Amino acid sequence: MPHVTIEHMIMLPLLILQIFLFPLTVSWLMDIWVNSRRTLELQDAASHLASVIQQAYAIMKHATIKSGTAVFSTGLPPYIENHSYIGNATLKSNGILKITLKLKDVGITKEASVILGANVTWRESTFISNSANAYVVAEKFPNNTICLFFGGD
Repeated sequence: MPHVTIEHMIMLPLLILQIFLFPLTVSWLMDIWVNSRRTLELQDAASHLASVIQQAYAIMKHATIKSGTAVFSTGLPPYIENHSYIGNATLKSNGILKITLKLKDVGITKEASVILGANVTWRESTFISNSANAYVVAEKFPNNTICLFFGGD
């Protein structure tokens, strides 16, 4: 009979440890999974936004368009898992536009790049996903320079 008591004394702390350890481990794994999913969705949004900008540039660059302004819808969702996101872009001297999106309240940041031509300029602007002005604007001037920026007031 004494060996049963010893077994209970050994097993009881292990059972209590499992009661606390299992939920903590599951919670930790779920956090990793959720952050991975958010990161993937934000990267997809950044790549999609880069594609929209590249298409806007290609359309405005066409020789049949002399000058004018066009607004391009991004088609992006306003929220990623109930979090809005903001974006900025920087044009490098070699014509590469680097787009950075950040998921608000979470701190996840992803980037995408798009190659544009030498006749492009970028107007400093901010993309706000849940704004009514979440679009890309392309403006072509008579000298064939194309100015791109995120829509805003």
